[in-house]
Amino acid sequence: MELRHLRYFVVLAEELHFGRAAERLHMAQPPLSQRIRDLERELGVTLFDRTRQRVRLTEAGALLLEHARPILEGSEAAREAMRRIRPGAAGVLRAGVPPDTVPLALRTLVTTFAERVPDVLLELHELTTEAQLAKLREGELDVGLVRHPCDTVGLTSGPVVHRRLGVILPERHHAADHEVVRLRVLSGSPLVIFPREMAPRLYDHMLATCRDNGFLPGAIRHARNPQFVHGLVLAGLGVHLNEPPAGALPPGLVWRPIDEPRLTWSTSVVWRPAHSDDAITAFADAALTGLRAADHT
Repeated sequence: MELRHLRYFVVLAEELHFGRAAERLHMAQPPLSQRIRDLERELGVTLFDRTRQRVRLTEAGALLLEHARPILEGSEAAREAMRRIRPGAAGVLRAGVPPDTVPLALRTLVTTFAERVPDVLLELHELTTEAQLAKLREGELDVGLVRHPCDTVGLTSGPVVHRRLGVILPERHHAADHEVVRLRVLSGSPLVIFPREMAPRLYDHMLATCRDNGFLPGAIRHARNPQFVHGLVLAGLGVHLNEPPAGALPPGLVWRPIDEPRLTWSTSVVWRPAHSDDAITAFADAALTGLRAADHT
């Protein structure tokens, strides 16, 4: 039995209304209903009587509620105890960052944060936007650095930093000698892009913007690792939209700016409102400093 399923159960038992419980859990109603059904199947009992007019606990549900609350309280107490014995007198800040965060931005973020709150240990996790949002809502992260557009309902977001994208091309590509590449001249070229599950709204936005500008890719190829991306482009298997490279590209590749200002990495810090404190404020400021430092490379 997963702790998060117990948490879903307890919130629904307190609200006795799927809509209110889903809102409190910062999730949609259908996934909540599915998780409750999963828990009932696992336990072999019916936990709630459901009608159109009301939701109420069954006898089994009331009994589980008596046991579930102490379990969740004990789990949170254990989690807090483990955080307190970690290095850093004031505790630990669990933060997510995108896998492709440039080294200068990351270095600036870490050093600036350490200067602001030296008694807090910064525990960084390399996570996609979707993974960060899920872990924030589950309480497994304190703060995240995410790419927009994304679903931040129920979360607080700091200032958004925009970084214009360009295109990485094989140097033999017909657009490689353009000072600024018009997206429509790329039409028919395959596009190498991150998998949609990493950031669905951003993925859809990028493809829609390409389409609006007359860039209809001949194929879509997905890649996460920058070295794999560069290998695909170098092999002539696609072009890749990304920010200016932090260092030299592999021989045979070039980066060129594009003519579409809507294609950006739009990044901000997000956190749960109830968790706002000095450490999160320091992280938000440090991340902003790091992103702006990278923007001036």
